[in-house]
Amino acid sequence: MKYDFDDIVIVPKNYTRINSRSEVSCYDENHMLPIMTSPMDTVVDKDNSHHYLNNRINICMPRCSSDYNADYTSDYSFISISLSDAERLASIGTDEEHYICIDMANGHMPRLRNVIELFSKNCPNIKLIVGNIANPDSFADFARYGVWGVRIGIGAGAGCTTSANTGVHYPYASLIEECYKIKTRFDFKTKIISDGGTRKFSDIIKALALGADIVMIGSLLNKSLQSCSDPYLWKLFRIKNKKLASWLFRKKFNLYKKYRGMSTKEVQKKWGNTKLKTAEGISKWNRVEYDLYKWSENLTDYLKSAMSYVDAKTLDEFRGCHVEMITQNAFKRFNK
Repeated sequence: MKYDFDDIVIVPKNYTRINSRSEVSCYDENHMLPIMTSPMDTVVDKDNSHHYLNNRINICMPRCSSDYNADYTSDYSFISISLSDAERLASIGTDEEHYICIDMANGHMPRLRNVIELFSKNCPNIKLIVGNIANPDSFADFARYGVWGVRIGIGAGAGCTTSANTGVHYPYASLIEECYKIKTRFDFKTKIISDGGTRKFSDIIKALALGADIVMIGSLLNKSLQSCSDPYLWKLFRIKNKKLASWLFRKKFNLYKKYRGMSTKEVQKKWGNTKLKTAEGISKWNRVEYDLYKWSENLTDYLKSAMSYVDAKTLDEFRGCHVEMITQNAFKRFNK
């Protein structure tokens, strides 16, 4: 039986060493939260990236962004490129250190494995994020190549319709847990990047508890005032002035932002494609629900609290903690 986030709960330890969540650290080795922006053009760009960094959120820039250069990358900032661009870069070769995300929907293609081998030979200092995959064995294969991270999850994102239309999927909680078991069994260093399907704080926390190293987020971050999509008043009037948008938000006016998957026809047109492919994503309105700084503060506190329940002072101690499956009636009991 495979399961999703709402099908499980985290079970507390019967006794913990922790008296306060202030004793808990929920940051990684770079002092960042285990969170990364999804490479979506309605979430992050160079003009708003500082807001994410201020909140210790790792960045993955969307592809086809010519104004981002390699000097912008760092341990917490990746730049996305297409598979074709990755093939060209790997063929040229470089000894420089860069952080690259090969952004593609189907990470099971042989072309991706071929280009990873090329990077290993010609670009030894480039850290790669690859994916997306929905098979634990695929994670094992990529981890053996030594890539920096693998995006796992297909069809679960708020802007993705792949699973709904093709039937291809792997229940998310089970996918993370099984990848984590493989990682610990073989002592792989490759990071598990949970990508898509996180709709609330507890989904992020459960993904980390199941073994994810990083949770990549799109829609939840798009709903923040600081996301790169311009807000609209009542879905009618575009607000370009940031101070005005902030004032309207504080006064509780209904602000909305456009959100779209990166395989929509809108994005294909933006990239200059003249022959549009069948879309596997949607475009929609999200209401602006929170300030990113407050959202990040809340996530930090909730994550620390969850860690304190299972006697985990670090993220490494938190991953792989005890979870139990529950019935829908049990879920309804506390879901508010």
